[in-house]
Amino acid sequence: MTPKQRSRARVVQALYQWLVSGSDLVEIEKQFLNQKEGKISKAFFSNLFINIPKTISLLDEIIEPSLDRSLDELGPTERAILYLGVYELKFQLEVPYKVVINEAVELTKLYGAEGAYKLINKSLDKVAQDLRSVELSD
Repeated sequence: MTPKQRSRARVVQALYQWLVSGSDLVEIEKQFLNQKEGKISKAFFSNLFINIPKTISLLDEIIEPSLDRSLDELGPTERAILYLGVYELKFQLEVPYKVVINEAVELTKLYGAEGAYKLINKSLDKVAQDLRSVELSD
């Protein structure tokens, strides 16, 4: 894993913790930044982890139409991965949409429920068609 890939994995873990526990974001961020396993991009991690919860309502609005069920019906791992993927599609335009989707699918295979990667792939593909239509037409 590259430092950015490790950072994304940590963001998913930190978001999961936040979604499940409702703990303070700053405390969770400190805990994950202080982990010693593997090199991460700390600025990349912090940018994602602090900004995703700030935009959660917008992310929910973007995600909902891309699912065939309610977002609340998904487990916290899948929700965390969707939040990360949609945030990157919306706000990290320097990351190609194919990379965003691939990273999310790989994280889902690692941490998500069995077969959940199909739902993540389908949802992010729909979102990318809306948010990255210019990039998709190239």
